[in-house]
Amino acid sequence: MQQLKARLDAICDEQPFKTRYFLRDLATGQEIDREGSVETPSASVRKISIMMAALAAVQAGKLRLDEPVTLEARLQKDVASGTYRYMTPDCVIPFRDVLVNMIITSDNVCTQVVLERLGPGAMDEYCQAIGMTGTRHRGLIPPLGIGWDHPVEATASTTQADQVNLLHAILRGTTDEAAAAKLHCSSDLCRLGLQILTWQLLRNLIPNLLPFGTKVAHKTGRGRRGRMDAGIVYDGDKPLFILAAATDWVPDTMPDGMPGFAASFATIGRVARAAWDELKR
Repeated sequence: MQQLKARLDAICDEQPFKTRYFLRDLATGQEIDREGSVETPSASVRKISIMMAALAAVQAGKLRLDEPVTLEARLQKDVASGTYRYMTPDCVIPFRDVLVNMIITSDNVCTQVVLERLGPGAMDEYCQAIGMTGTRHRGLIPPLGIGWDHPVEATASTTQADQVNLLHAILRGTTDEAAAAKLHCSSDLCRLGLQILTWQLLRNLIPNLLPFGTKVAHKTGRGRRGRMDAGIVYDGDKPLFILAAATDWVPDTMPDGMPGFAASFATIGRVARAAWDELKR
């Protein structure tokens, strides 16, 4: 693993921006990281915990997956991700599909629906309760026009370690009711959450350079300061490793004239591929 860490760090060192990661080998439990406990803007990666908090509310009987939800016009204002911002206002879909769209297209109309139903302060309370001590949820969605140089406290933030631990907890919960209970869920709900993560349509980060068709249960993020992704990578149907990676302070334009987001995609994709090549042996 130390040889792998040196390889991953070399990939990160090639870029002028910051790259942080946390990697757990699921065969051995060994871990390596690069500033994995440093709080970083989370962008939409935080939606993994939002989904699990919503499923916990379903488990508690506070919400229903089949509840009809009206996607009101007010929720479409100032939204920069997802598809429902373009749909006819007052479309009605079940709450289950709200969760699906929040994850697989990163829909922020749907994200607002979920957060409003959970209520103010619910996300920080849930994250603290399940041990995500480096994660903070701030606001419903990031404000449009936020500056590139905004402080981490201006938006939701997390650590790469928190995201790996959450994904591992969901994975354990799919087969162990006691583990699911630690997330305030059932195994059935953990299986649903994990399945939704495998339906992710935005695959330009962790899955970017993996073999075609590789199963990855993950959630991407697009922030003003960088791009990020957290996911479980499978070898066939066997979970192989969990990786959370985030780029930070990425310039809009790189020194070679290429866009910064493309370098983010390439860097995280190369980190994931290097882990795949080493841990699949």
